[in-house]
Amino acid sequence: MTEHAQWFTSSYSSNGGNCIEVAVNLVASQGIVPVRDSKCVDGPVVDVRTAAYSAFVAGVQDGEFDAV
Repeated sequence: MTEHAQWFTSSYSSNGGNCIEVAVNLVASQGIVPVRDSKCVDGPVVDVRTAAYSAFVAGVQDGEFDAV
C-alpha cells in the first residue's frame, strides 16, 4: 500500500491565501517533505529531502531570511 500525503497548512498562515502546504507524514517512510501551493492543490509538488527541509526551517527560525 502506498502512503498518501496528508497535507496541512501552518497555524500561522491565518488563511491569508499566500501559503504553502506540507505533508510531513512521509518523512519516516520516504525521507521527503512534499510541499505545494495552497492555492493550487492540483499543481506541482516539490519533494524536499528531510535534511534540507529541516535546515530551511532552522534558518527561518534563526532569522536568516529576514529582510535587511
